[in-house]
Amino acid sequence: MSIERSNPSGTVAWTGIAGELLLALFKGVVGYFTGSKALLGDALYSASDAAGALARRIPWRTSSKLRSAQQSDLRAGRTEPILAILFSVLVLMGGLQIAVAAVRDLASGRVQTPGQFTLIAILVSLAVKEALFQFQYRQSKKQGDGMHTVYADNHRFSLYSSITVLIGVILAMTGSAFHWSMLQYMDSISALIVAALLLRRGYRLIVSSVYGQLVQETEQEDAINFIDTVQRVHGVITVDDLKASEQGHYITIDLKISVNPRITVQEGAEIADRVKKLLMHRFLHVSIVNIQVVPYDPGYPYKSNHHLTDNEQPTLLQ
Repeated sequence: MSIERSNPSGTVAWTGIAGELLLALFKGVVGYFTGSKALLGDALYSASDAAGALARRIPWRTSSKLRSAQQSDLRAGRTEPILAILFSVLVLMGGLQIAVAAVRDLASGRVQTPGQFTLIAILVSLAVKEALFQFQYRQSKKQGDGMHTVYADNHRFSLYSSITVLIGVILAMTGSAFHWSMLQYMDSISALIVAALLLRRGYRLIVSSVYGQLVQETEQEDAINFIDTVQRVHGVITVDDLKASEQGHYITIDLKISVNPRITVQEGAEIADRVKKLLMHRFLHVSIVNIQVVPYDPGYPYKSNHHLTDNEQPTLLQ
């Protein structure tokens, strides 16, 4: 028997990551061929949103693996923040490159007016982005995982970026149509604003990676408390693995437990449900609990009370 509980929060997060990556690719291609620096900057911002969400999905290890070498886990865990820092540096470099390109265009006076396809691309991306946000926000509120506040905060600044680009493109197109030379620079000016938002985004990613994941790690005592709580649940034989990661004010727990191999899949799911409810009830700062249920070593003669009652035959003749 092997049960791995579905993770709706993970599905919602990965949907957002895929959506942001597709939006970044779409806006990047359109911005490149239409010469819109602002749209290229907005594409980078969408990519940074995906990078930030991906960094949150990486299981930053802070915990203990029972009956295993903890030093090995720590060495493996140290490589994980490097990925998030790499994302952050790439975002910062992209923001600087967009800013330099926009300043170069403004200084030279040779600006390329974005066309109607640029405007259509921005409007389409705004609609898709809003749909993604509504989906993530509603699902998060329904599941009660506490991530809806993170989605709202990220969406707000992403919206600032897209609206800035939209205004810049509309003004640049208006200036080109009525031969108002000052307005034709608005695409490059909006690109500068988006570049500033990108630099802010990259800085926040670095702070989150270094301080949020390395300095503010969950203490070993917390992991022990989690394990003690799980082992009190009827039906749990051992806690094979527990990883706790801190994300802002909330904690995510990834858990692997062993149960009686003779019980059904449904009974295993019910045990996992009890574990999740107990953890979230006892520790209010725990927002997400992902549980994998595996059978205990079949060689161990373990039977639960209800199993004995249901299956043992009387030995005396009636």
